[in-house]
Amino acid sequence: MEPPDETAGWSVERLYGEASDAMKDRDWQKAIKFLEKLEARFPYGRFAQQAQLDLAFCHYKYDERAAAIAAVDRFIKLHPNHEALDYAYYLKGLINFTEDQGLFSLLSDPDMAERDPRSAREAYAAFREVVTRFPDSKYAEDSRARMRYLVNSLARHEVYVARYYMKRGAYLAAANRAQRAVEEYPRAPATEEALFIMVKAYDALNIPDLRDDAARVMKLNFPDSPYHKGPVKRDVAWWKLWDPDW
Repeated sequence: MEPPDETAGWSVERLYGEASDAMKDRDWQKAIKFLEKLEARFPYGRFAQQAQLDLAFCHYKYDERAAAIAAVDRFIKLHPNHEALDYAYYLKGLINFTEDQGLFSLLSDPDMAERDPRSAREAYAAFREVVTRFPDSKYAEDSRARMRYLVNSLARHEVYVARYYMKRGAYLAAANRAQRAVEEYPRAPATEEALFIMVKAYDALNIPDLRDDAARVMKLNFPDSPYHKGPVKRDVAWWKLWDPDW
């Protein structure tokens, strides 16, 4: 027999107050319990709306990413004109951003070619919503900074995968991934190496026209690139992941 519910008969104000106190104490599990009871008993009104947002945040802090995403997506769907919509998108971005830590977890995967940086892409999309729809939001500046970081990380991911294919002699796959980096993230620092990979891959495939096109673009945009002299030694200690050579 289950013990009696201590919250039976509590008002919406008391439920939210207890949830808020639990959040202040960083007792995310307890806060989640009170917020779920509040939303179930009082599904309408400002307390219910705030509880939905707080529930997403608490799941996020409690390392329950799937539940956090579901909660924030539900809030966005139910309240498309809410005054806190900028925060909802920002929170969604944070949840996904934290999931991949800027792709460090992806870069440590030994089977890189099979991985898809979905969380990083979803984080970027959420932060872009903040920046484009709410340019004056207090979350806009941080969203822009995280977008820049994600662009660089996603570009590095594509280059890493391209290098992975080059090591294994899959030159067409390498060229395609490098080209994706150049087309999708043209201003990212990784573009320089992506172009070099395209040159090497097309040369290995004996496609001189595409090789020369890539070389011309590289020379135009990176005239002093050390890659013009061949593969560049990397500081392996920085990432502890990169191969110093192919």
